Amino acid sequence: MDLVEQVFRLNDELTSSIKLLRKHGEELAHAESQYKLRLRTEALKLREQKSMPVTLINQIIYGVPEVNELRLKRDIAECTYNANLEHINVTKLKIRILEAQISREYSMAGKNGF
Repeated sequence: MDLVEQVFRLNDELTSSIKLLRKHGEELAHAESQYKLRLRTEALKLREQKSMPVTLINQIIYGVPEVNELRLKRDIAECTYNANLEHINVTKLKIRILEAQISREYSMAGKNGF
């Protein structure tokens, strides 16, 4: 595969990754929203139903199974989003490297009279 074909392939990959990033961003936002709503609900329950001091709620709430599960889902969504973002950055770097290589090859071809 020549350099130009590699650039086109990476551009296609980049476009796909950007679309996927949007999907993962929406999933992250949804997971964050669910987590925060449940966290608030459970904090209010602990305060009102258990008469728990506010200072202890923050220590106890993360052990509530539903809160813990939603926090895990949020963290996984965040990792997926960040990994996709990093893939986009690496793909852009690969494209820049190939473009620089193409530029060098064409400038060398011009100097050699090809």
